[in-house]
Amino acid sequence: MFGHRKSWSTASSSEFKLFPLNRALSIRSGGNKNQGGSSQGGSRRGFTFSSLRGAGQPELSKKLFCLIKTQNNLIGAYEAAGKERLSVGTQLSDWGEATGDDAVSELSDKVGVLLSELGEQEDVYAHNLDDARSVLKTIRNTEKSVQPSRDNRQKIQDEIHKLKMKEPENTRLVVLEQELVRAEAENLVAEAQLTNITRQKLKEAYAAEFAATIERAEKQIILARHGRRMLNLLDDTPVIPGDTRPQFEHGNQARQILNDAEEDLRDWRLEADDVPVSSQIDSNLMPTSGRADTSYEDEETLQTIPSINESRTSGNYETTSRSQGGTYLPHGTTLVGGGSTSRATNGGGDSKPRATFVEDVDTPNVTRERAEVV
Repeated sequence: MFGHRKSWSTASSSEFKLFPLNRALSIRSGGNKNQGGSSQGGSRRGFTFSSLRGAGQPELSKKLFCLIKTQNNLIGAYEAAGKERLSVGTQLSDWGEATGDDAVSELSDKVGVLLSELGEQEDVYAHNLDDARSVLKTIRNTEKSVQPSRDNRQKIQDEIHKLKMKEPENTRLVVLEQELVRAEAENLVAEAQLTNITRQKLKEAYAAEFAATIERAEKQIILARHGRRMLNLLDDTPVIPGDTRPQFEHGNQARQILNDAEEDLRDWRLEADDVPVSSQIDSNLMPTSGRADTSYEDEETLQTIPSINESRTSGNYETTSRSQGGTYLPHGTTLVGGGSTSRATNGGGDSKPRATFVEDVDTPNVTRERAEVV
C-alpha cells in the first residue's frame, strides 16, 4: 500500500478505503478530469507544426492520428534507452579495466557485454513496435477515406431539411432525395469496410505488440539470470591491509556464461496463445464470400452490401408485405439472385442472393423497407 506505513491493528477500516488494492478496470474515468474536460495536472502544450498537422486531420481520424504520433515518441524513447544501455556497458568495461583489479576487470567486461545485449533487445523491441504502429496506420487511412462519405450524406440531409422548411413543394427535393439514397448506399459500404478493417488491424497490431513485449521480457530475463551467474564468480570476501587477493581463475567460466546466454537467446521461441486474424477480406475490404448463406423463409438476415452496381436497372425496386420474410435494406436497394426468380425466392438451387442498388425515380420519400428477393 502507498502512503504512510500503519499497523494493521490500529488502522481504521475507513483508512483502507483510501488505498484500494485493485487497479482500475478502465482508464476511462472522469476522476482525473475537471469539469472543463481537461486534465488537472497536465500542462498546456504549445503550438508546434505537428499539432498543426493534427488539426488538419478529419474528425473521424483525429484520435487515431494522435495515438500513432504518441507511439512514435514511445518508439523513440525505447531506441534512446537502447543506446544509453550500450553506452553504460562500454563505460562499465572501461572503468573495470582502469581499476587494476584483474577480477573486476574481467567480470566488468563480461557484465558490460550482457548490458550491451540488453540494449540491443531494446532496439529490436522498438523496431517491432514500429511494425505494429504501421498496421494502425491502415485504420487511420481508412477512417480518413470514410469521412467524406459521412460529410456528403450529412450535407444532403441538411439541404433536404432546409428545403422542406422553406419550400416544401420545390421539385429539387426529388433530386436531393435520390442523391441521398445513393449517398446512404455509398456510406453503408464505406462503414462496413471501416468496421472490417478496424477489427482486423486492431487485432493484428496489438497481437504483434504483445508478442514483441513477451519476447523482450523473456530475453531480458535470460540475460539477467546469466548476469547474476556472472556476479557469483566475483569473490567479495574482505581482506585486511597488507593481504593480497588470489589471482582470478574463473575466466573460462565467465566466457562459458556468455556462450550459454548466446545459446539461450538463439534457442528462444515464443510460447503464447495464438491470436488468429481473419483473412476473409478481399481487396475491397469486404468479406471474400460477400454473401450470406441464410434462408429468407426461416429468419431475417442483414445482407452485406457490395459496391454500387454500375448497370442499374430501370424502374422501382419491388417490395413485399411486411408479413413476408425478407431483410431490412436501405431505400433504393434490392436483393438480386444469380438464378431464376423462383429459385432465389424459394431458396432452391445454388445461387445466393446479393444486395445491389437501383434507382428509384418515382418514390421521393426516403424510407427503409423490406426488399424482395427477385
